[in-house]
Amino acid sequence: MSEQIKQIAARLKDLREISGVTIETLSREFKIPKETYCEYESGNVDIPVSFLYEIANRFNVELTAILTGENPRLHNYCLVRKGKGVSVERRKQYKYQSLAYNFLNKKAEPFLVTVDPEPDDAPVHYNSHPGQEFNYLLEGTMKIVINGYEIILNEGDSLYFDSGINHGMKAIGGKPAKFLAVIF
Repeated sequence: MSEQIKQIAARLKDLREISGVTIETLSREFKIPKETYCEYESGNVDIPVSFLYEIANRFNVELTAILTGENPRLHNYCLVRKGKGVSVERRKQYKYQSLAYNFLNKKAEPFLVTVDPEPDDAPVHYNSHPGQEFNYLLEGTMKIVINGYEIILNEGDSLYFDSGINHGMKAIGGKPAKFLAVIF
């Protein structure tokens, strides 16, 4: 696994241990098998961004602190130039760039997400996390499946939904799909 994943895993473990919370407690709270949580802390598997977002909320820390090891410092505004967002390569299927990583006490987490195309018969990879999500498709065509219902987004289309519902995205048409995702 990448060095970034190992560092994030170490931060997860540190947060849990400093807070005096057991693996069993967290696995129960997040409704995941204990073994899955142990794998996340091992640094040997990808950790979904949605899970990292939940952990950040659980321990009342900024997601940026988990991703980078540094706390955000900006209060009035946070400018991120094109291509300069903090890269978060959590899952093979999605590439995330945090667009407000250095703003303190965010009310939402904005990401630029790129989904690479896969074969037509490849499965959609699902996740869910507390809150709501807004997606605005910038480039390409993307299939979004929400609780079994398929929606096709084209450039300029947007979708707002309950992100606690099982959802997944897949680029279609043989080209990457790039979208703005805002998690509330």
